[in-house]
Amino acid sequence: MTAVSRALARLRGRSLRARMVLVHSLTLAVVCTAMALATVTVQRVYLMSDLDQRVTDAAEHSQGGREHGPPGASLGFLNERGQHTGTLAAVMNGTAIATAEVVTDDGPRSLTAAESAALNGIPADGTLHTRTIPGLGTYRLTAVTEDGTAMLAGLPVGSVQDMIDSLVVVEAAIAGAGLVLAGSVSAVAVRRQLRPLRRVATTAVEVSRAPLDRGEVSGLTRVPASDTDPGTELGQVGVALNRLIDHVEWSLSERQRAEEHMRRFLTDASHELRTPLASIAGYAELMLMGVDTRKIEPELAWRRVSAQSARMTGLVEDLLLLARLEEGRPLESADVNLATLVGDAVWDARAAGAEHHWQLVLRLGAPATVLGDQSRLHQVVANLLANARAHTPAGTRITVTVEAADGHCAIRVHDDGPGIPGDLLPAVFERFTRGDASRSRAPGTEGGTGLGLAIAAAITQAHGGRVGVDSAPGTTEFTVTLPLAATAAAQTP
Repeated sequence: MTAVSRALARLRGRSLRARMVLVHSLTLAVVCTAMALATVTVQRVYLMSDLDQRVTDAAEHSQGGREHGPPGASLGFLNERGQHTGTLAAVMNGTAIATAEVVTDDGPRSLTAAESAALNGIPADGTLHTRTIPGLGTYRLTAVTEDGTAMLAGLPVGSVQDMIDSLVVVEAAIAGAGLVLAGSVSAVAVRRQLRPLRRVATTAVEVSRAPLDRGEVSGLTRVPASDTDPGTELGQVGVALNRLIDHVEWSLSERQRAEEHMRRFLTDASHELRTPLASIAGYAELMLMGVDTRKIEPELAWRRVSAQSARMTGLVEDLLLLARLEEGRPLESADVNLATLVGDAVWDARAAGAEHHWQLVLRLGAPATVLGDQSRLHQVVANLLANARAHTPAGTRITVTVEAADGHCAIRVHDDGPGIPGDLLPAVFERFTRGDASRSRAPGTEGGTGLGLAIAAAITQAHGGRVGVDSAPGTTEFTVTLPLAATAAAQTP
């Protein structure tokens, strides 16, 4: 176990392939060792059992020789053919009698006194004993008695031990060759199995080298489809890495889009603020020049300065409103009757745009009462009506419909004007989006800042509603959908 622990400790800091090969090799080594030990143990038991049986047979054979042989020939069976080299026999009488002999290549010989003394004390009960005889080695011995005469027989254990040692050497050689072969095969197999993981690692390295801090982030390398099988562990790693790369690419694209939006917003806001500031600065300069020359009426200059200041103040307030809405600041909450609110907004729009044809339609299957900020909701409707009036020619019919049913209230502002250009339609609710793409205006004309629809969308979303637009040449319809008061109260936690 200590060797295995040291081997496992060496795995730290190695590559995955090396660890897998070492683990496979250690596993195979443990299995081979266990099999070798089991084989040696079983073989030893078998050989020792066979040796014991031959020792017992030799002892019984010696009794037969004593009974049927001539006097003094009790050990004569050792001269018979077929006796194993090293067979030992003795006549016992408590101690070994001097006539004990051992078979060698040159025939039987008498044991020395020291050798005979090693046989003393073996009981003649047929049990097997192991003794070490000086000069001869280890023996398995047994003694049997019949008619008062005890006969001892024994065989050397060395032959069995030699056979077991040879078996150990052969098994070690086979196990070593098997380990080398298995290690080589494991290295090749592991290397082949880890190819997908190397490709995944290569993909990760390529992505890490991509310039993610600048420019448009797209087309990042992905793990090949062949390495994204969810049924395998390596495939699951490939799938997870692809999802991570998708998320990183999407996040960076969103960040870039947000940065571009912010840059465009700052550019547009700066332009919108620069125009009234330039106008104010110009009239102020004219007023200073006109003090002496009387080329400008102070009252006219002050009116223009006041108008441009009001315009700049309105723009700043609109931007602040959008910022508050994006931060999620709470709005006032009270029951608001949209039918009454829309009716008032239509009357105001009719007064401001008498050259248009205005129509109000109420389709109320339920009370058109919503929960929200009345002034902000009025701003939504007013912005939609102002947008319809500003982008349609005189004589255009503008129909405002209020519908209440199925837990929602819908406000539809429809006109039969020229419609919204197709390339402008996707960005119609973004900040500073105007029907006239250019920022220049004709002298003496006033235009919107492009924040009206953005504010309408933000206020609607803050009330848990949604706003949409459908447009084609000759027809445009904005739709604001808000939950009725009962529905909104039920959804509030």
